[in-house]
Amino acid sequence: MQKRIRVGVDVGGTFTDFVLVDEHRDMIFTGKQLTTPTDPGKAICEGVSRIVSEAGIEMSQLDGIVHGTTLVTNAVIERLGAKVGLITTSGFRDVLEVGHEMRYDLYDLFLEKPEPLVPRNLRLTVNERIASTGEILSELDEAGVNTACNELISKGVDTIAVCLINAYVNPQHEERVRDLILADYPDLPVTISTVVAPEIREYERTCTAVANAYVLPLMRRYINDLQSKLTGLGLEGPLNVMLSGGGIAALRIAQEAPIQMIESGPAAGAISGAYYGRLTDTQSVIAFDMGGTTAKMCLIEDFNPEHANTFEAGRVRRFRKGSGVPLKVPVIDLIEIGAGGGSISRLDAMGLLKVGPDSAASEPGPVCYGLGGENPTVTDADLLLGYLSPEYFLGGEMSLDVGMVRNAIEAKLATPSGMTATDIAAGIHAIVNNNMAAATRAHIAEKGRDPRRYTLVATGGAGPVHAYGVAKQLKLNRFICPLGAGVSSALGFLIAAPATEGVHSYVSTLEQLDAEKVLKIFNDMSASASNSLVEAGGDVNTINIKHRVEMRYRGQGFEISVDLPDDLAEVDLPELLKTEFLKRYAELFGRSISDVAIETVTWRISASGPTPNIQLNFEGQQIDRGAASKGERQVFFPETGYATCKIYNRYGLAAGTIISGPAVIEERESTVVAGPDTTISVDDHLNLIIDIHYDQVKD
Repeated sequence: MQKRIRVGVDVGGTFTDFVLVDEHRDMIFTGKQLTTPTDPGKAICEGVSRIVSEAGIEMSQLDGIVHGTTLVTNAVIERLGAKVGLITTSGFRDVLEVGHEMRYDLYDLFLEKPEPLVPRNLRLTVNERIASTGEILSELDEAGVNTACNELISKGVDTIAVCLINAYVNPQHEERVRDLILADYPDLPVTISTVVAPEIREYERTCTAVANAYVLPLMRRYINDLQSKLTGLGLEGPLNVMLSGGGIAALRIAQEAPIQMIESGPAAGAISGAYYGRLTDTQSVIAFDMGGTTAKMCLIEDFNPEHANTFEAGRVRRFRKGSGVPLKVPVIDLIEIGAGGGSISRLDAMGLLKVGPDSAASEPGPVCYGLGGENPTVTDADLLLGYLSPEYFLGGEMSLDVGMVRNAIEAKLATPSGMTATDIAAGIHAIVNNNMAAATRAHIAEKGRDPRRYTLVATGGAGPVHAYGVAKQLKLNRFICPLGAGVSSALGFLIAAPATEGVHSYVSTLEQLDAEKVLKIFNDMSASASNSLVEAGGDVNTINIKHRVEMRYRGQGFEISVDLPDDLAEVDLPELLKTEFLKRYAELFGRSISDVAIETVTWRISASGPTPNIQLNFEGQQIDRGAASKGERQVFFPETGYATCKIYNRYGLAAGTIISGPAVIEERESTVVAGPDTTISVDDHLNLIIDIHYDQVKD
């Protein structure tokens, strides 16, 4: 594979992270700076320019930038997207509100559902009908389309979503509606469901089309502005994006189907967690990524993150599956909660301490930043407890004000509750750890697994600070903190392969299955996926394509995924499908049923290029490695209270070093906290391997 120089950029709610990998010199440079929420491109351009300068190269030497952002998910969760109009089939106007019969809390009489992204007055219908077989039962009323479109425009919509019943079988009417709209309004962003979610189930398909339309104008403006700025700085290589499924894609995807980026940053964090699992030969990993605004947890088995075909955005009940907006988007299967360094602490009506989910973000930020923040946050508590250095935050580029933090905690939390500032800070730290551990425990329990067999890999700026507390809550014996953990998501963009997925629903019993039609479906999806990967910089000769199908017994409402061999041309397809389905069903449920008809539902492919082979050599010429010891300071641990704790320079710790806790180990983008019942060892890749000894607490 040709050697390249690339930059990964992860735009978070609080910080924007940068990693430059120079494969010619086997060197990695890192950077982090505050996100500029009103103009995210400003922080990106400043950070890229800076890291390129530190690497001693010119912008024109970059072979590309890979980029991920929280802009899409924040727009959906905070309802900051465009004004959307929906055109759908007569009789299906209220699909977004009706949803389906499943209730995430069966006994809640006042069940709260997510608010539809499109209000009823902006949901209009047209006469047309396509059968589930794809047969046109009623022709499209084109005059009705024009009338509906004009009405939506008169109501001030910025974008239109189109979702017609059974269009996944025959997209002819949806495509015609799109063409009619663009004929009259050529600059209007239009999303049709068969482009973003060409599969069965109209509620999820409608939600996905509407969500894509909701963020489409925002992302087009953002991407066009960012590309213009980077080109102006001298970038000649491509600007690629990370998809929620963990693959690198061309910029066109972000401009046409930005909903596929809804979890781009968290996906990169999971990929880096899997990478470090492989590096340390740890097969069962909890990838724990805690930044300034959110915390993400993903299970890694056999060095691969788990995937899902549906993602829930904006859950109205934390941890409750089914309480969010379902999106048919391939994603890395993870859980995300509002727990970050910027999570705000407060006393509720009963005087109890609460933390998050709202965040101070980068503006105004935590109190200790001195940028106008007035409400104590998790970062403020960590500073008061001694976990963070007032002088070395962000490698010394930002100084933190302990006095301001103490005053704010005493005024807003300690005095009203009758507690000390230290008690409040310790409570904030413990509560946020408990929230993250509870979310992780729930995620693992949904899969029927035991959390104690996992090792935590902590990344993100705040992850290594809280990994010790979270690991103890989960009764884990070990956690790992990689070098450069604070920018691991940005690194994840550069170690990810170009990848995409294809999907097509074709419902049939095995007895009626048209094998030639299946082969055509797979061939068409493979050709489209290959073109997308080549567009993203992949080599058509190195693309690997995997086939799978979702199947069920007739009458069931859910399917199971069945992997298929690469070559399907010379096999008895119905017989193969039956054999593989019965085998997989028995693996999952302990038995199979031989006398019930079997159906195929949705056919999928996963296409990927080769994974970049990056050697982790954090040369970091901007870092003074110095001595390992940085002295001592008072650090709070629940077992000991404030105690004298040794402080170490992460860059001065050589492979083979062993340290007994308690210890605080500082690097530019993050800080590792290890309690008195730990042993820290440095492996050959300079990862910190931290073992927790539950049978002893050192004095």
